[in-house]
Amino acid sequence: MDRIDAMRAFVTVVNAGTFTRAADRLEMSPQLVSKYVSQLEQHLGVRLLNRTTRKIHLTEAGTSYHQQAQQVLNDIDDMESQIGDLQTQAQGLLRISAPVSFAIRHMTPFLNEFQKAHPGVGIDLQLNDRKVDVVEEGFDVVLRIGHLKSSSLIAKRIAPVRLLLCASPAYLKQHGTPQHPEDLRGHRHLRYSYMELDTSQPVYRWLQSNRQDGISHMISNNGDVLIEAAIAGAGIALQPTFISGSAIKEGKLQVVLPEYEPEPMGLYAVYAHRQLLASKVRSFVDFIDGYFGAPPILGLNSPAFPLRD
Repeated sequence: MDRIDAMRAFVTVVNAGTFTRAADRLEMSPQLVSKYVSQLEQHLGVRLLNRTTRKIHLTEAGTSYHQQAQQVLNDIDDMESQIGDLQTQAQGLLRISAPVSFAIRHMTPFLNEFQKAHPGVGIDLQLNDRKVDVVEEGFDVVLRIGHLKSSSLIAKRIAPVRLLLCASPAYLKQHGTPQHPEDLRGHRHLRYSYMELDTSQPVYRWLQSNRQDGISHMISNNGDVLIEAAIAGAGIALQPTFISGSAIKEGKLQVVLPEYEPEPMGLYAVYAHRQLLASKVRSFVDFIDGYFGAPPILGLNSPAFPLRD
């Protein structure tokens, strides 16, 4: 028995759903496909498939073996395709979800360069600030900003994202400039509805107390709206520098409590599995890794508000 051929026959049967369709894909008879699967089961000493006249059902062992066998076959195909000049180019439609403000400011030049390097890959970019479900909503990769919790998904940290508390000079002149996190009580909070709070940090404790007290001076699921409101003097906002940075540089906003600046969040590329990773996804993740650099995006290391040591 050729174990690779038997493995490929088994995987094709599972993917195709029937022995007949698998035989068509492999260009061999259904009897030979069935023989390969039977020989594989005998070799492993375990039943992989339960067969009926119309359907096949994976056993528990079959489910485990199928995933690993698929990976082995993919690895073999990858090795063969990488010999000499036969390396397969990434291709197909890549479905990406990304945060709205970040994508508008940064994704277009990045995607242009990515597609120049991988012309066979099409892009379907969907912008949304909520936490989308990678698997259920059919995305190949999701870009997220935040402090990610552990999950079954694969999350690759791409770059740090700096957060600053800021308000307009006019607002601070009227209501006073906080000198300590406790001074934030009573100030108007422009709240980002998807903000994850780490209450070990003083600024986040203020945000948490506002939530608990039911204080909602303004809530939005978009950071640009909150920054524009802050520029208009509506209150104090905590937003990434890639949104607030230009307004701070131009003097439209002033950094509040710079010595209590929260720890940076991260920009992550999230995808479903490390195994069976399509070449278009692997190419995207490899390309974006390091693209935005090690310093926080739009580093803002100016004398006006240098990074903390």
